[in-house]
Amino acid sequence: MRLSDLQNKNLVNVTTGKNIGNIVDVNVDYNSGKIKTLIIESKGNTFSFFNRETDLEIKWEDIEKIGEDVILVNVK
Repeated sequence: MRLSDLQNKNLVNVTTGKNIGNIVDVNVDYNSGKIKTLIIESKGNTFSFFNRETDLEIKWEDIEKIGEDVILVNVK
């Protein structure tokens, strides 16, 4: 699966049922090559492109299911 495939999917919190946002990047472990976290674009910030400190990170372990259109995550 490519990053662009992940970016086209909606992220939904299984606890609340709410859409979390859009994937803008990933953190990859340098040694293993595995994805550590998904970087989610902060909502409601016009200048979020320039201010990455407000972005949310979702741990790979928090992903419950990757479907055809949706990624279900367990965020508390």
